[in-house]
Amino acid sequence: MSEAEAEAWRELRARSGAPANPFMEPEFTRAVGSVRPRARVAVVQDAGTGEPVGFLPYEKGRLGRGRAIGLGVSDCQGGVFRPGLGLSARELLTGCSLSAWEFDNLEAGQELFVPAAAAALESPVIDVGAGYAAYESALRVRSPKFFRTTAAKERKLGRQAGEVRFVFDERDPAALRTLMAWKSAQYRRTGRRDRFAQVWISVLVRRLAATRAPDCAGVLSVLYVADRPVAAHFGLRSRTVLSCWFPAYDPEFAKYSPGLILHLRMAEAAAGAGIGLLDLGRGAAEYKDALKTGGLRVYEGAAVRPGARAALHWLSREPSRRAHTFVRNRPGLAGYAQATLSRMGRLRVR
Repeated sequence: MSEAEAEAWRELRARSGAPANPFMEPEFTRAVGSVRPRARVAVVQDAGTGEPVGFLPYEKGRLGRGRAIGLGVSDCQGGVFRPGLGLSARELLTGCSLSAWEFDNLEAGQELFVPAAAAALESPVIDVGAGYAAYESALRVRSPKFFRTTAAKERKLGRQAGEVRFVFDERDPAALRTLMAWKSAQYRRTGRRDRFAQVWISVLVRRLAATRAPDCAGVLSVLYVADRPVAAHFGLRSRTVLSCWFPAYDPEFAKYSPGLILHLRMAEAAAGAGIGLLDLGRGAAEYKDALKTGGLRVYEGAAVRPGARAALHWLSREPSRRAHTFVRNRPGLAGYAQATLSRMGRLRVR
């Protein structure tokens, strides 16, 4: 992808009216392309002028099966198109020689692909557009016990462990290594697949940590106690959106809820940096429910081109997806499944 095409992409994205999510910028696609050799970008050109009027980043698999760029780690997916382009999903898939295009975090407003969605989900957000003080005031009213408890734990942490210090944009590579080690241990402890055991994800995160484009920059935030990191988060930011991605903390300090303290400090620093929205990402979690002010809608599913290969895609993906949806929509069953995963994780750790 040339720089001229990347600039056309940015201009189309800016005119879309969608939140400026950094996962939807060309820098993220380029970073994924550097670690995923089957990454591609479809460029749609105006028939008269030859100018780019649309882009679809994707990864191409066997039998023409396509998937959103960085599927499994990307928290916002879709194409970037000129409004009113008049292109159909089937035409686009045909042009890419794809039998299907799978997504799990399709952003709202993706008119080509939303009709193919199998499920709609919420991605909780923290809106600090009116400033952190306004957010904190609303949080005190909405969740007074949560806010008081978290503030008290931060004071207690300072008294018992040392001076509490927060860095919004930490550049020390050692802090990133610490975060990744914590996160890997958390995945194993909770019975989940360790994402950082996959080389391409580890390399991708390190490359994005060094990315400093205006609308796609890596941000490592760290909460220190007596100069020792106790909680950290790595995400991507644009001028106005911080996409929360990989949070973790030192289990030794769990009683102080350092992850919650970190998120409140992040919200305050983000508002001070001109960011109006923190996207916490899809998925249920108590801390998200406590912190959020609302939510964005995202979708999962697949756009398919009729044919034998599309049928094979459906058979390989749909039964598993439906099983996950069945569990996710039943809190009691989901809680039991999580408890089982955690028990398995503890057994593995031992």
